[in-house]
Amino acid sequence: MKPTEIDLHKELKKYFGFNTFKGLQEDVVRSIITGHNTFVIMPTGGGKSLCYQLPALVLEGTAIVVSPLIALMKNQVDAIRSLSSETGIAHVLNSSLTKTEVNQVKKDITSGITKLLYVAPESLTKEEYITFLRSVKLSFVAIDEAHCISEWGHDFRPEYRNLRSIIRQLGDVPVIGLTATATPKVQEDILKNLDMPDANTFKASFNRPNLYYEVRPKTKNVESDIIRFIRQHKGKSGVIYCLSRKKVEEIAQVLQVNGISAVPYHAGLDAKTRAKHQDMFLMEDVDVVVATIAFGMGIDKPDVRFVIHHDIPKSLESYYQETGRAGRDGGEGHCVAYYSYKDIEKLEKFMSGKPVAEQEIGFALLQEVVAYAETSMSRRKFLLHYFGEDFDEVNGEGADMDDNVRNPKKKTEAQEELAVLLKVVRDTRQLYKAKEVIFTLTGKVNAIIKAHKTDTQGFFGTGNNRDDKYWMALIRQVLVEGYLSKDIESYGVLKLTHKGQAFLANPHSFMMSEDHDFNENEDEAVVTASKSTGTADEALMAMLRDLRKKVAKKLGVPPFVVFQDPSLEDMALKYPVTLEELGNVHGVGEGKAKKYGKDFVELIARYVEDNDIVRPDDLVVKSTGANSGLKLYIIQNIDRKLPLNDIAKAKGLDMDALLKEMEQIVYSGTKLNIKYWIDEILDEDQQEEIHDYYMDSESDNIKDALKEFDGEYDTEELRLMRIKFISEVAN
Repeated sequence: MKPTEIDLHKELKKYFGFNTFKGLQEDVVRSIITGHNTFVIMPTGGGKSLCYQLPALVLEGTAIVVSPLIALMKNQVDAIRSLSSETGIAHVLNSSLTKTEVNQVKKDITSGITKLLYVAPESLTKEEYITFLRSVKLSFVAIDEAHCISEWGHDFRPEYRNLRSIIRQLGDVPVIGLTATATPKVQEDILKNLDMPDANTFKASFNRPNLYYEVRPKTKNVESDIIRFIRQHKGKSGVIYCLSRKKVEEIAQVLQVNGISAVPYHAGLDAKTRAKHQDMFLMEDVDVVVATIAFGMGIDKPDVRFVIHHDIPKSLESYYQETGRAGRDGGEGHCVAYYSYKDIEKLEKFMSGKPVAEQEIGFALLQEVVAYAETSMSRRKFLLHYFGEDFDEVNGEGADMDDNVRNPKKKTEAQEELAVLLKVVRDTRQLYKAKEVIFTLTGKVNAIIKAHKTDTQGFFGTGNNRDDKYWMALIRQVLVEGYLSKDIESYGVLKLTHKGQAFLANPHSFMMSEDHDFNENEDEAVVTASKSTGTADEALMAMLRDLRKKVAKKLGVPPFVVFQDPSLEDMALKYPVTLEELGNVHGVGEGKAKKYGKDFVELIARYVEDNDIVRPDDLVVKSTGANSGLKLYIIQNIDRKLPLNDIAKAKGLDMDALLKEMEQIVYSGTKLNIKYWIDEILDEDQQEEIHDYYMDSESDNIKDALKEFDGEYDTEELRLMRIKFISEVAN
């Protein structure tokens, strides 16, 4: 039967049981069966695999499907085999097969039974396989996850680079590239590397209107926040992504201890455990999988209701793919990412060991993630712009499904600033990336600016009435609105667009909203109650403050010695009415609860009674005790008067991390006698001076202390003295 005579709807019904195609599927299938090179960009959950499976089943010969992951191939082969009485209809050819199994595969292909042959790119480099495949009839070659070809993709695989030359050896067969995420740059790269500039290109919309996007600041309470979120979505399936295996294990444990059914999943677990955990999730024996990105490739669970990023991913492609695992059935999908710039700095550190070209790309991709997290414009519009798609943020589908749209930031007129920005891009001859453009605007110099003599120009510093953050926010919004574009080849260089030139010729109003500043409340107080997750009871809070003042006065100590503010806020959120419950409040340990707690729990109990308050039974987040081992180690070795830097070194901590642990120990009521260490660095008069300051101070904030002493002491000295002070006076 000629390809043109095939009744596609009949075949679709016969093999897959569907009456109609979804989206672009029908056009793609027609392109493939008529022998055209084809390029398909279709988001996860859009029905990508059917695009090559159906043509393979109806065409003569065997289709080769190149795929990067063995697990993915296995899933697909099982799915195809379930459609036919012949097990040989689909096979895998990879390093895991025995000689006998390889012979069976060859036999089934030769006799025309096999319609789909899944191979890893490495297998295609084997001479014997190439020779064999040249001797049989092939219908086409499909390259799944084609973004692996591009080093601009989020999942670059060097072995994908040689695919074109290998396919040439197989003879004149049509090639189909498929990917679920690709920026314009990656698309260009794929077509170039597969040498098919003439390919029929099909691009589905990347908009997933049922997904709600939200970014939250990553505070020290991120675990409590996650637990609270999961409890609000009780009984629903979700995935939590972390960047390291260690973090996956930790979070999974914390969830289990707090009564949430969760399992870890990462490449460090043996294959059997991984398969078991994956099945438990698919069969709904557990609600949550905590995973590294190894999880989810080819996981076809339609009703994942939330995807949480404990750590922000390395690129927006990864983010889009991972959030795309939520709500594939069109139902609710809540995507929450926790963001702190510190995580970005960690990722940058990891990259510093890589080749320069790779670092450049890595940094550029990371900056896009930062821009997404910090922007206050519609997140959907921002994401879709990144994938080369326009979105109408007023009438578009899913327009109100993100935190920025629901809680808009104030907008200000930026017509003049936009003109200044566009002129600087134009007058620096469109050579600079955002960083250098901002340096030029604010009048700062670096090597690149010196080399181009930009600092001698009249426009240098014309924007110094605004800070870097302001200009960065403006650049991000102007890019999405199309006044500037980022040059692809020299990733990140800003160019003026036609729209930008038209604006300079005829300026008009431009309203901008300022970026989120996720660092503004990162005071280094030992414990910070996360503001975003629940609101403290203000009336109770006022009563607790009064009581704290009274207790402090009676004992002749500053109020913060009794309990810190975040502890009071947590009490006004959790309503602890016993000393044991008080011990679960932020920054309150057993010792502290015993010493000061009685009056506080009595007050709260009365308040709860008088106001008929239903106490939340779910806000007590138990810790796994993983950290208590470290705390015990610190306490024992300080008792032995070991140098603090030795204690830190032994546990792989820097001084800042060790001080944080020590602060948590003393603030929750345990004594640490560090006089032996402080005597080495401060004399008696200095110690007395700082001690008196804390005694008379309203707050224990280090910034206030630094201001008071105006450079006489550094942060570390003031923190050490604060630990000594709390230890002696409070505990």
